[in-house]
Amino acid sequence: MSTPSPEGSNVLFREKLWPSAGTWIWPLLIAITAGVAIAPISVPWGIATGLIVLVAIVVIFLLKVPTLEVTAENLTVGRATIERKFVGEAVGYRGEEAFKQRGQKLHGLAFMNLRGWLDAVVCIEVTDPRDETPYWITSTRRPEELTAALNGVMYEYTEEGQRESASHHAEEQGEAPAEKPRED
Repeated sequence: MSTPSPEGSNVLFREKLWPSAGTWIWPLLIAITAGVAIAPISVPWGIATGLIVLVAIVVIFLLKVPTLEVTAENLTVGRATIERKFVGEAVGYRGEEAFKQRGQKLHGLAFMNLRGWLDAVVCIEVTDPRDETPYWITSTRRPEELTAALNGVMYEYTEEGQRESASHHAEEQGEAPAEKPRED
């Protein structure tokens, strides 16, 4: 185990992916269900079971909260860490394009740190030739800040994003969408 260098300890970005307020209803519902299941045998045991289940699930939720951290030396997403020298292009997505990145455009070998309660994602290219993983994709509440820390860009500022925005705008105006340039 190596000791981090002083410049590596300089945090450029840090975010904990805490569950949203709506997510906390699930531990409560599961605890109530457990308590109700035991209550016909013994009401005090049912209450105790519900409370134990609630505490256990809350502790699990709190222990499993992933952290995103970017330093000059490393990128850490949850339990995974990669050296910055193996990090390529980073692109942030919001809205419909983020939905596509999590679904129909998702590569089967990608490292995923996705949270259903977060809309935005950032795709981070892996350039290590020994690693089969093409990219990491992670949920984030602050994609602009994460991509900036990785010297990346938000999707709407890429050429592809600009083209898609223009064709979407043309469709809304009732015009024929511009043809995509041919790659020969």
